[in-house]
Amino acid sequence: MTRSCGEEDTGGSVTFGRPRAILGMRRNGNLAWRWLAAIILAHLFVSIAHGAAHTGAHVPLSRAANLFVFIVVLAGPLVGLALTWAAARIGSWLIAITMAASLAFGCINHFVLASPDHVAHVDKLWRPFFTVTAILLAVTEGLASALAIYLARESKGVSPL
Repeated sequence: MTRSCGEEDTGGSVTFGRPRAILGMRRNGNLAWRWLAAIILAHLFVSIAHGAAHTGAHVPLSRAANLFVFIVVLAGPLVGLALTWAAARIGSWLIAITMAASLAFGCINHFVLASPDHVAHVDKLWRPFFTVTAILLAVTEGLASALAIYLARESKGVSPL
């Protein structure tokens, strides 16, 4: 027998016309997807703030670095998140790869290489904000990459929600 939208199944939960198997994972799995989406959105906001710090501190990026930032750091995780609706595993791996690449790029440029993009070389007025946003980028990128790898390995080709 088919239930209409909003009817309860024998487990007491509302199905909204879709069985739980189509929804993707157990409640804990759905929570992980929500956390991943929240981390990606936080990363986007921190990226925008860090871009403002670059502008304020007059720290230019090369054309190649700008392309990397726009394609990999900004667009990659968002495209991966959108892909998770249709292809959870592919979207998760795209998030994992782009966030790991972003983490490597940011850590090398902000903390390793001696360049105008290194936190120690930024204008003193902007250095605290620049440094905090660089650290927050590394944290969100590391968390998102690890969680996306976990979800990619757990998913069986079903969408997260």
